[in-house]
Amino acid sequence: MRTKLLRVDGAARRFFMLTALVWPIVTPRMALAQTPTRIKIAAASNLKFALADLKSLFQQETGIYVDVNLGASGNLARQILQGLPVEQFISADEDRVAELFKAGRTLDAGQRYATGRLALIVPSNSALPLAQGLAAVVRGLKPGDKFAIANPSLAPYGVAAEEALQRSGVGPLAAWQKVLGDNAGQATQFVATGAAQAGITALALAMVPEMANKLQVLALPAHLHAPLHQRMVLLQGASPAARTWQRFLGSPQAQAVFVRHGYALPQ
Repeated sequence: MRTKLLRVDGAARRFFMLTALVWPIVTPRMALAQTPTRIKIAAASNLKFALADLKSLFQQETGIYVDVNLGASGNLARQILQGLPVEQFISADEDRVAELFKAGRTLDAGQRYATGRLALIVPSNSALPLAQGLAAVVRGLKPGDKFAIANPSLAPYGVAAEEALQRSGVGPLAAWQKVLGDNAGQATQFVATGAAQAGITALALAMVPEMANKLQVLALPAHLHAPLHQRMVLLQGASPAARTWQRFLGSPQAQAVFVRHGYALPQ
């Protein structure tokens, strides 16, 4: 069979050349930003304000939106095991990530991204002796007053709060005196709204401008509790965009945001 040659006249040749000149050049960043344009993640509630800043920076650089499902680390890990459709889990501890890794839901064992810190908080109009520390505040509570912490069975910050109470010499609070939030964010709101007269929460949630007129805040010494190593991990099926987001969270630029929000660098 004789092959037919396609003849291109001068006008057609000029058209193809002009098209080549004006056809957009797609860079790797542009391609990444186009597919997909959104990623979904699950993150511990203590990260609410830090993630707002980080998402904005990331979107400016890549065009990729990050949709966040906030909650207690324990609840989120359980939801992921049950099929929650997210590409990344940013936990407030390491144990929950280890559970998902053992169950085969993650790409690897993840990496530390920050070290959490605790804060003792009281309402802005409180007369409790905040500057004297945790033991003095608890001793200053009146009968019927409430002390808020995150639920230790769900939130690592609740576990750390109980350790701080023990190591400060206060010991376990009576059941009637303690009010538990589903997560650190809810514990913070209990104190900010006056539903509790004092509490322990994440420093990152207490030091934001939104709480400046609602709370008095004292950062608690790190020796009062075991280190709050916080770990993130990509889940099976994570997209290239999600991988880029995780790398961004480990960058010096992102680390500076975490520090500004009250976290220590990962140890």
